[in-house]
This record gives sequence, structure tokens and C-alpha cells, in this order.
Amino acid sequence: MGVVLVDEGGYMNLLLVRILFLFSCVIVGYQTGEAVNASILGGLIGLLVAGVIIISEIGMRRISVSGLSSAVFGLIFGLIIAKLIGDAFSLARVSELTLNFTRVSLTLVFCYLGMVIGLRGKDEFNIIIPYVRLRREDQTESLTLLDTSIIIDGRIVDIWKSKFIEGKIVLPRFVLNELQQIADSTDPIKRQRGKRGLEILHVLQKEAGVDISVHEEELPDIREVDAKLVKLAQLVDAKILTVDFNLNRIASLQGVKVLNINELANSLKPVFFPGETMHIKLIKEGKEYNQAVGYLEDGTMVVVEDARRLIGQEVKVTVTSILQTQAGRMIFTKVERQ
Repeated sequence: MGVVLVDEGGYMNLLLVRILFLFSCVIVGYQTGEAVNASILGGLIGLLVAGVIIISEIGMRRISVSGLSSAVFGLIFGLIIAKLIGDAFSLARVSELTLNFTRVSLTLVFCYLGMVIGLRGKDEFNIIIPYVRLRREDQTESLTLLDTSIIIDGRIVDIWKSKFIEGKIVLPRFVLNELQQIADSTDPIKRQRGKRGLEILHVLQKEAGVDISVHEEELPDIREVDAKLVKLAQLVDAKILTVDFNLNRIASLQGVKVLNINELANSLKPVFFPGETMHIKLIKEGKEYNQAVGYLEDGTMVVVEDARRLIGQEVKVTVTSILQTQAGRMIFTKVERQ
């Protein structure tokens, strides 16, 4: 089962615009053809032109919006500079032909340079649509980006219901594409994980009532999904919600705020101190000689010394030491003597 996340309202609006454009082109072609007694041919030409334009527009989906807006910004800037310099040349005593040639040359050169500079520095143009966010100073909109690992993990549903996460949830298109690829994988384990992630998105939308916004920016200049996610977070000033330890470190090094559910879970685990006692059921052998291992309800591993013979039983143990690692926590204990 696959779940496709789409903006139904936006899709219907886009379809309506295309139909109106197609109809308008046919009417214009028909009326233009009437002037030369070829109204039907004119209508067909209008239909053909509209079809070509719509197909071209559909094929432009993968074009970077930030790149296009930056190029337009550079083009406008180049036109302004060319106009200013051209007006300065008009003050000199030159012929009309020379002045016109100079203005055309300046326009071409500065428009080209403006577009190139705009494309090369598009990531720095944070004021350009779609990254500009106009709002009052006392009104802040918190954006949270989802990565693939947090969706597959599934705990985000319960966390959202508990109101620990606020603001707007944003799902980048490239993350959704990666999730779909995992769900279509030939590997049964990956395919199951991908389908679980798509189902979690469905649950978030339908049951948890989360308004998930799909961000269409693809960032084609960056290949790795994690790198794209970090760059997008920087551009839109958003946090990243994840359970990926490596992504957590990379994003933190680049100044992006990260919400790691594993860190939240570790901070909520009960605290034990050396000398305290607990009851634990021993499940399996430990790595070292004569050790036995059990687990607390939150998944914390408890290692019991000299308890191999007691595997399968519930015993009372005393905490001797605690080892805290990036991956979690281990509690070392010994059997409480009766």
C-alpha cells in the first residue's frame, strides 16, 4: 500500500488554470483566423500552441525556483545598471548610431553578468521568493523539517499528539521521493520500512490532524539528501526533526537546530545512582565471562555480574556503575545477596 502526499486544492487550481489557458488560446486563434477566413485553422493553431506551452510548463517542474528567481533578480539588476551607464554615455558628444550600439551592448553585457552572478549566489539571496517570509516582528512561525528516519521511526505521531512539537511541519519533496524509492525497493526489509513511513504520513494527516506542507524546492545542485535537508533548513530558518545521529552532528556543526527524538527519550529515562536496587529479568548472556543481561521497560541495558546461572529469572540487583554513551546508557549491577 502506498500513500501519496499531495496538495489537492493546489492541484485542482493548477488544472483549472491550464484548462482556462487552453480555452483562451483556442478562442484567440479562432477569432484571429476569421480575419483571413480560416477560423477553424486558427483555432487548431491556438490549441497546438497552448498544448506546447502547457507541456513545456509541466517539463519545468524540476527547474529550481530559487535559481529562476535569482536569475530574474540578476536580469533586473543588469537592466538598471545598463540604463544608468547608457544615460551617462548620452551626455557625451557621440553620434546617435554609436549611442544606440553602446546601449544595446551594455544591456546585453550587464544582463548576462547579472543573471550569472544571481545564479552563482542564489543561496545568499534569502530575500528572494520563495524564501522571503513577511511577518510582524512579534509573530514568529516555527518551521520543522522532517527527514526520512523520523518518518519511518513512527514515534512522531505520539509526540505530536502530546503537543511537544509546535509550529508548521514541512516535508521536503526530496525526502518524500526518497521514502517512495525505499517503499518501491526490491529488498523486502527496505520495502517494508518505506511502506511504514508512508503509512505514518497518512496517520499524521488523517488521525493526528497535522497540516503537513510539502516544500517543492529540489536543490538540484546538491546530491545527498542529508546535505539538501541541512541547506534547506538554513534557507528557510527551520529546525530538523530526526533520529539520525550523523545528520544530527552534521546539522549542528552548520548551525542548524536539531530536534532528536532519541535524545528526548534518553533524557526521560529514569535516573539510577550507584547503591540503588532494582528488580530485573535476565534475558541472555553478556559479552564478558559469567555476565547476564536484562532490559528496563525503556530499553536500557542492564548488565549483571556473576549471574549467568540466573538467566530466565527475575532477580534483585544493586547498581554499581552507569556508562553513558552517544548511543544510550548501560547500567552495571551485581546480584543483591540475601
